[in-house]
Amino acid sequence: MIAHRLSSILGPRAPRAAMAPLFVIAALAAACTGQQSAEVARTVAPGASEALVRFRSGRQLKSYLASMARPQRRSAVMSGPADGAAEEADEAPSPEQSAASPAKADGGESITNTQEAGVDEGGIVKAHGDHLIVLRRGRLFAIRLADGATVPRSVVDVSPPGSTKQTWYDEMLVSDDTIVVVGYSYDAGATELGLFDFDGRTGAIKYRTTYLLRSNDYYSSRNYASRLVGDKLVFYMPYGLPTSAGSGGPPVELPGVRPFKSDADDWDTIIDATEIYRPIQKTDTPVLHTVVTCDLRGRRDLSCKATGVIGPYGRTFYVSDKAVYVWVTDGHSDGLARHEVSQAPGVVYRLPLDGGEPGALRVWGAPIDQFSFKEGADDQLNVLVRAEAGGDWMWGAEASGGEVALLRVPVAGFSTRVGTTRAAAYTRLPGPKAGWTVQNRFVGDYVAYGSGSGWGAPETERDDRVYLHPYARGGRTASIELPHGVDRIEAMGDGAVVIGTDGQNLHFTSIDLQLANGPAIADRFVQPRASQGELRSHGFFFKPTGEGRGVLGLPLRSEGRPGHEHLVNGSASVLFLAVDDLRFSPLGGLEARPETPDDQCVVSCVDWYGNARPIFYRGRVFALLGYELVEGRIDGRSIREVGRTDFFGRLRPQIAR
Repeated sequence: MIAHRLSSILGPRAPRAAMAPLFVIAALAAACTGQQSAEVARTVAPGASEALVRFRSGRQLKSYLASMARPQRRSAVMSGPADGAAEEADEAPSPEQSAASPAKADGGESITNTQEAGVDEGGIVKAHGDHLIVLRRGRLFAIRLADGATVPRSVVDVSPPGSTKQTWYDEMLVSDDTIVVVGYSYDAGATELGLFDFDGRTGAIKYRTTYLLRSNDYYSSRNYASRLVGDKLVFYMPYGLPTSAGSGGPPVELPGVRPFKSDADDWDTIIDATEIYRPIQKTDTPVLHTVVTCDLRGRRDLSCKATGVIGPYGRTFYVSDKAVYVWVTDGHSDGLARHEVSQAPGVVYRLPLDGGEPGALRVWGAPIDQFSFKEGADDQLNVLVRAEAGGDWMWGAEASGGEVALLRVPVAGFSTRVGTTRAAAYTRLPGPKAGWTVQNRFVGDYVAYGSGSGWGAPETERDDRVYLHPYARGGRTASIELPHGVDRIEAMGDGAVVIGTDGQNLHFTSIDLQLANGPAIADRFVQPRASQGELRSHGFFFKPTGEGRGVLGLPLRSEGRPGHEHLVNGSASVLFLAVDDLRFSPLGGLEARPETPDDQCVVSCVDWYGNARPIFYRGRVFALLGYELVEGRIDGRSIREVGRTDFFGRLRPQIAR
């Protein structure tokens, strides 16, 4: 069929010499399709009666929620979309009916250590042309970097006029000349989205408007609530549903949007019952897991749409350049890939970014965080899972336990008719022998993982080793002993770097991933009497400077400090290391001033996303340290400070106005 279609496109006059390669291509495509189908059959048991089915009306959704208050009926309403309460049986469709690397900033180089290329993540500093834009304690700052200078140009309050200052402003994204600031308002019980205009010529930031999106708090100690894929803004928003809603009462309040100045009840719903998928998991506390997409291209307002799935509270949110994945679990374990229960307790949903049909699979275990996911170029979804993991909401990712496995299934296995992952989809892996805080990351052809200290004080009982499994081709899992815990895993050119503490000193261990006999340590560096100053992924950056060469930067603080101190105490410095063929050479650091200005902060006064970053932009090297932008110059084997700008102090007159 493929060859016939190609032939019909070219027409009968196509020469035979031109047709021959087409038949080869067609044969290869057919072979690949056959292999993929065989792989789906091997790893996914097809669904029998479960299917992804939307609610057909608001009345049906209300009936479901009302039934949740009657325990004797919960097993019936949760058993599948074809079952349910008697009063809604006439509305329920049958399964047969329903089955019909770093992102580039401003089109140039990235300054954000993103998980996936082409998928930017909400952060505290972004680049726009000749400017850096910094989100800091409820204010936006613009700093011009043109012509070798560092000139603060403008500052604005993020809070909209009339705000009660009850919002945490967490992250920011920049699309063309629009700045989007994401926060959570406890006063409104909603996600707050502030839109600002940016003039790349003058560096002026101008407040445009603020919208509220009704939701619960999205905060995660590791994940980010927003992504930018092209001109499409993508949010994950959880929303707890009221189980006391009676079938004869008012409509169920669903996620909606309204301008900040409008009446508190004037919500424009962005999702209705017909865009919500009925639950296929048992839960006493149903949560609407909502994925919101907003088109920013050429628009002054906020035009958003949403899709939602109902399930338990536990979730992990991951975005590739093709799809959004939401893994939903109740946080409990029923055995990891042992098939000891009649139904796998978890469900992973795939929502294509091109608007295609969603799909779902029943799964065992749960990912640790978003870094547990990798949608590969081979159209396979790879997920590192543990038997006990509760998702990445709040601090959920900081504690996981039990067995470890790699789930690997073809993307083609996701369907509206919900299948179940077979035991063949899981590869049992060795697990950390101690420690609940586990870091993991897909780097090159490997998934790497190990345990460390995380938000707590340095662990005295640690499993000082990193595990590396060749996820795509399979094979033996390497176990490499380290003199430190695993607190961070990052890509570094063609290799990896593992960073962790021994309780007093901070260690950097480079791992060569290209060796024929498997991964091995290439080099080590120890920074005495130091610990990580930032825990989030954006705190690290590796800048390639040539074949096998580059420079990395990481914020530091003094030795033995618990990780949670990053919330209230700024980093002491940013350390820079030169890397040549995975071997480290210390360059030194750019240090913060010990005194901090009194900024008279009234909103968002805890640095939930940190306050320090290494920045490499247009051949220049900076350390963002609180309100200071410190520039360094690398001369030979060291970095020296060549400039320091207190952008808060320089822009204070504008704040006073």
